Amino acid sequence: MRAKLRRIGVLISAALLVVGLSPGTASAEVIHPRQDWLRASTAGLFLHWGMRTSPGYTSCSAWESAVTGGGWNAKYWVDEAKKLHAQYLVLASFHSRLGYARAWPSNVPGSCATKRDFLGELITAADAQGLKVINYMTDDPQWHAEGGHEWLDSAAYSKYKGKSIDLTQRPGFGQFSYDNFVEVMQRYPKLAGFWIDNDNAYWEQNGLYERIRKERPDMVLSNNNEDTPIMDTISNEQKTGMTPNYDYPQAVYTAAPRLIEACFKLPSSGPWWYGGSNSGVDYKLTLGRLITNAGSDVKALMAETAMVNGKFPSNQQNFNNFAAGYLDQIKEGLLGVSGGGYNNGGLKPGFWNDGAHGITTVSKSNANNHYIHVITKPSGSTLKVRDNGYKVSKVTNLRTGAAVSWTQGGGTLTLSGVSNWDQYDTVFKVETAGREGIIPQSSYTMSASASGSGHPASAAADGNYQTYWDATGAGTVSLRFDLGSAKKVSYVAINQREDSTTYPSSGSARIKNYNVYTSNDGSSWTNVKSGSLPNHRGVQFIDLPANTTARHIRVEKTSTQGKAQLRVDEAWLGSAYANGGGTPTPDPGRYEAENATITQGVVESNHAGFSGTGFVNYDNVVGSAVEWKVNAAQAGPVTLKLRYANGTTANRPLDINVNGALAADELGFAATGAWTTWQDVTVTVNLNAGENVIRATATTVNGGPNVDYLEVGA
Repeated sequence: MRAKLRRIGVLISAALLVVGLSPGTASAEVIHPRQDWLRASTAGLFLHWGMRTSPGYTSCSAWESAVTGGGWNAKYWVDEAKKLHAQYLVLASFHSRLGYARAWPSNVPGSCATKRDFLGELITAADAQGLKVINYMTDDPQWHAEGGHEWLDSAAYSKYKGKSIDLTQRPGFGQFSYDNFVEVMQRYPKLAGFWIDNDNAYWEQNGLYERIRKERPDMVLSNNNEDTPIMDTISNEQKTGMTPNYDYPQAVYTAAPRLIEACFKLPSSGPWWYGGSNSGVDYKLTLGRLITNAGSDVKALMAETAMVNGKFPSNQQNFNNFAAGYLDQIKEGLLGVSGGGYNNGGLKPGFWNDGAHGITTVSKSNANNHYIHVITKPSGSTLKVRDNGYKVSKVTNLRTGAAVSWTQGGGTLTLSGVSNWDQYDTVFKVETAGREGIIPQSSYTMSASASGSGHPASAAADGNYQTYWDATGAGTVSLRFDLGSAKKVSYVAINQREDSTTYPSSGSARIKNYNVYTSNDGSSWTNVKSGSLPNHRGVQFIDLPANTTARHIRVEKTSTQGKAQLRVDEAWLGSAYANGGGTPTPDPGRYEAENATITQGVVESNHAGFSGTGFVNYDNVVGSAVEWKVNAAQAGPVTLKLRYANGTTANRPLDINVNGALAADELGFAATGAWTTWQDVTVTVNLNAGENVIRATATTVNGGPNVDYLEVGA
């Protein structure tokens, strides 16, 4: 892939937020039903796989033979995508640096094409498991002779077309690739769309996109690094230089509701395709990007380097295996959610106290359920997050289910006493009773000292994030709220548009210095607050002096962080702060392992993610055991849940005895991928009324897994 940034500001105009335009027009359809599945997705698996995949071939038949002989199976790719909790795959074989290979039988001569239909097999395998497939297409012939071999056959294509066409030049290659678009879209009715590496003038001049819209209105079109209006998405390549380095959306220059992808490599070095090396995977960086993207409504397109036989090198395979269990524990906060602190409400993301950083998400099915993802932990045991007016009722650790101590006041939710921070992502589920203390936007009138055409001040308080106030490039500009009568105002909240990058800072139009004025008559104004806002994404809050009461509130921007073109999606006023707190109470059905009777084992706390104060590390001997005494109100069957971690590759079975009798023989405790990845094993047993003794005993010389707790259910 190659970078080519062409920013089209008109894209984010409200005039383009339309649905159902005629497929014969080259207008943007920023929101359209065909995008629904992609909007509901969290991630995709990006596969660069072609004739130059190491060891590399110049003969298409030789490459195909190696692929087939190596045991390539489309289901393997689908299974790996599911481990990453991805919902779609992008296959890049018709790629300029991979020999322009086409992994499908083609009637269009001009470059390598297989006889076996690898693309078709992948579409079928993905469809069987509810995943989508997108096909990659390139626009560029400039690497046609790379490596001293000519990869394009102009003579064959010229004969096919009945005229002389040079595939090594952009117009000729544009015609050749146009024919491939048409062939693929007509042959594969279940193909979800095309991922397009930039543009070709021939496509634009000959209505390629309009033809796709007409013949396959269900197909999505994604464009790499070039924000073309007719496309459904803009995909931004991996950037570096942000702090923290995983917070990729700092460099995204397009605002929602535009569909946005961030594509990045999992291997820490090497090309986008398999070059013969087994590069390591930076777990924190990769997971951080995936989670941060989810919290910013950006789709994470993760590239892995498939070998000729389709398998991934061991370091990537190991990461996938780890991610399967690790992400499964927190999927409630990653799947079926919107990014929090932007256009969908939610707690404030980004930079928190004591060096902490992360994102927040909001459940799409229940807007009162929020999730705080702490990717970089604070230096202490306390986390402070702006509550955005939400009245909190309960906070739990999503992985362990353990209740967390919390207090709320002054606009801040404070979590305290947290000692077991996860090394990659500590997730807190925050249940709320909705927002309180918000002055309804319908109760006041908006005006501004300057507004861009079609983007008035009223758009900043219309409850519609598809519209915005354009403050123009004025150096000093103000937004004014008229409440109709004097009211108490505790704070101003401002959601600045996300088409303003924070990295590099020169691209940021966010407010830097500001003044807040109040007035009761609209003529005489009093400056009640001056200050600076940080150059961060997400809603920013300006707290006003206690007991501020006024009819008119005016927020004046005197400077921006970089460029001058300020835009505001929404702004609102708060009249009061939510207050409250909660102290965890022990779960009566949960029995912590560290409080049990231990035979040949020790209590430890060196692997994050456990409940309580620690876990039990069994000695590596047959017979090491943990024993609990539990009470049952009545005799009968119950479900036991044992939470454990097994960072080895071997099963570590346990015999489960109840009151001295064997209830489960060598119950399996399979590998979880890491000692910080905790999973559950359940078994049904019969208990007596009153006290019961439950013992979990290792049956192999490896001992047992690390056990966190026993939970007794109904």
